[in-house]
Amino acid sequence: MHHPLFDALTADEIARTTKAVRDDGAVGVRPAFAAVFTEEPDKALLRAGEDVPRRARAMVLDKDTGASWDVVVDLTTDAVVETHLRTAGTVAMLGSEVELMTELVKADARYVAALAERGITDLSTVQIDPWGLGNREEYGVEGRRLIGGTSFLRHFPEDNGYAHPIEGVVAIVDVTQGEVLDVLDHGVRPLNEQDMLWTAEANGPMRTDVAPLEIHQPQGVGFTVDGTVLHWQKWRFRIGMHPLEGLVLHGVEYRDGDRWRSVAHRLSLSEMVVPYGDPSPEHWWRSAFDAGEYGMGNMANSLRLGCDCKGEIVYLDAVLSDEDGEPRTIDQAICIHEEDAGILWKHTDWVTGAVDVRRSRRLVVSAISTVGNYHYGFYWNFYQDASIEVEIKLLGIVQPRAVADGEVTPHASPVGPNLVATYHQHLFGFRLDMEVDGWQNTVVQNDAHPVPVGEANPHGNAIGVTRTVIEREHDGDGLTDPHRSRSWTVTNQHVRNAWGSAVGYKLLPGWASATILADPSATVARRAGFAAKNIWVTPYRPDELRAAGEAPHQDRAGSGLPAWTAGNRAVADTDVVLWHTVGVTHVPRAEDWPVMPMEKAGFHLLPVNFFDRNPAMDVPADPVRGHGTPGTDGCCSGH
Repeated sequence: MHHPLFDALTADEIARTTKAVRDDGAVGVRPAFAAVFTEEPDKALLRAGEDVPRRARAMVLDKDTGASWDVVVDLTTDAVVETHLRTAGTVAMLGSEVELMTELVKADARYVAALAERGITDLSTVQIDPWGLGNREEYGVEGRRLIGGTSFLRHFPEDNGYAHPIEGVVAIVDVTQGEVLDVLDHGVRPLNEQDMLWTAEANGPMRTDVAPLEIHQPQGVGFTVDGTVLHWQKWRFRIGMHPLEGLVLHGVEYRDGDRWRSVAHRLSLSEMVVPYGDPSPEHWWRSAFDAGEYGMGNMANSLRLGCDCKGEIVYLDAVLSDEDGEPRTIDQAICIHEEDAGILWKHTDWVTGAVDVRRSRRLVVSAISTVGNYHYGFYWNFYQDASIEVEIKLLGIVQPRAVADGEVTPHASPVGPNLVATYHQHLFGFRLDMEVDGWQNTVVQNDAHPVPVGEANPHGNAIGVTRTVIEREHDGDGLTDPHRSRSWTVTNQHVRNAWGSAVGYKLLPGWASATILADPSATVARRAGFAAKNIWVTPYRPDELRAAGEAPHQDRAGSGLPAWTAGNRAVADTDVVLWHTVGVTHVPRAEDWPVMPMEKAGFHLLPVNFFDRNPAMDVPADPVRGHGTPGTDGCCSGH
């Protein structure tokens, strides 16, 4: 089933869009396509019943001038209907630019000399990683596309280059002009010579006591996928892959009796930033805006059964544009499966001895993206109690630097000979366009607190909850507070449950609720202003989709949430968007090397008075093999 206004573009639509852009000619004779995706319509137009055509949007680079353009194409007529020159920021990096940067740097005499001073003369063994240069304000970006190159040595093609950082050398490249602007040499450091691989051959012998674990669903999966629409028990929603944001879910609804009730219009990652906390001259400027500078969807993996996903799996491919404007397919980019999730609910009647237990099952929709040395897994988990959990799984290799013998490193952890891993953060900005039983919603901040001893609390045991309505964008400090069990509920004051309470969905922060630690004066703090708060509430606007602005690559203006909310707009009883920053401050351990064990962050969306009772009371009991005795049948209900 295809939705004409919200579903991701098909291969045919991508080809028609890019052809229309080239034929129009407004963006130059050498356009490169950083991202091509559906231009989603203003919801207000849909509510007004207006006839809205299906449109595509292309973020285009003029490779001759370095100018960035936003172009909108009407897919009914295949005509360009809007063309905007971007004045703040530039489109995401292109693969061809990274290749050009590498070629230019390796051909530069200054770089060759700097490596020769370190005993490296075979440049075919050198890996150069691309970094955005938005934080280095000494380099002007007008008419430029700048990339910073940092270097690593590979002793052989399959080597772990990150074990051998070529410290001190930073190349600054303008890929529009095809020029290396600078080769900065901050001094020679020792080069770790040990090969620190993650492969089984390098880390044997392998454990021999790992018993096989198999997952079977003999009657098949319990969900259906019709085009982009997924049905699982009482849930239904649409699944898409956006080139910048990655996984996007639309039209999330829950069936209550014989009616479908809306929960959210659109759920997605909007941006993420990885600021590094090492103040040394070769490292202080490093950060990565993994959506806007690289593209989380563009970097999505093809997932493998038994490795990335286990069990009875249904995969969806992702169709995106390459930089030449040709459709490309990432096979098996999205994984859908069911998992046992422990106990859903249980009660043992101490009087009669009767026991009732229900096992929890969850539906998991996931994708994994690789951005340089890191990998990010995004898991949208749907539960039978009408809750939604978002899990982010952080994987890969921590960013290293080389140090001299005995060098003190107050901002990094030792992980190998002359090798440390720098402190850094991973901060994910989620955009939650909620529609709780309709679009007229109000956000309420909930704070638990002790009640002062007095006439109303003579024994000092009372617990109170302060519920603060977010009337305007600046209300509240927008920070999590575990001491007050702080949460935020998106309510619909026009719809009540049987007990008179406004229906709602609560955002319950997770175990990792970091905010950016860089000083507000730092350029990265201004560019990633969304990460200064855990919660932002804004009125819905169709052009406010990404927390750091549409194009954070080279944007130094502080675009995104801080700029949008400067006017302190009204947000009560309207179409609201809830933005949540979640993430970790990573102080690396020795155990994070040579490849880190998975680390998690996330949050939960829970129904609050959305129902009149526990919505999972109708989950049937599972027959089980009980009591640990082979051949003994038991069940989850009875005496």
